[in-house]
Amino acid sequence: MKMLVVYYSWSNGNTERIAKALASSCNADLLRLETEKPYEGTYNEVVDQALDETKRGWKPALKPLDKKLSGYDTIAVGTPTWWYTMAPAVLTFLSQADLAGRTVIPFMTNAGWPGHVIKDMTRIITDRGGSVKAPFEVTFDSEGGSRMQTEPAAVEAWIRSLGQKP
Repeated sequence: MKMLVVYYSWSNGNTERIAKALASSCNADLLRLETEKPYEGTYNEVVDQALDETKRGWKPALKPLDKKLSGYDTIAVGTPTWWYTMAPAVLTFLSQADLAGRTVIPFMTNAGWPGHVIKDMTRIITDRGGSVKAPFEVTFDSEGGSRMQTEPAAVEAWIRSLGQKP
């Protein structure tokens, strides 16, 4: 079976950048999560909204997915860090996805404050019957830009390791 790379990315496209590199290297399919109601407003307005949503455990409705998870035994799931946890769109996806018997590779991007994203993702994945493999964190500059702080060689090694057969 093939690998599917699922991700959510909002402002700078950092998570998208990692997801696309992973999908390309592993010859995986790519699926971008989109909320039915897009985030609107200035960066700071969306940050304030995200704080409220993450505190409440908000799970926004997602646009219909154009891939069926049943065709994949390995799913990589990427999220930016929103207030020390995963973006609400990723929370929705993981909470609804049939992960039973699947290997899930959680990865996250952050600006120096990783919080408990991987721990939160792992809990949901295992609660839904999935197994976790090779979680990874990629740090970008703390000014909210797209300058990667994690050594590119470390990201490349992680991606290469996922393309190899166990």
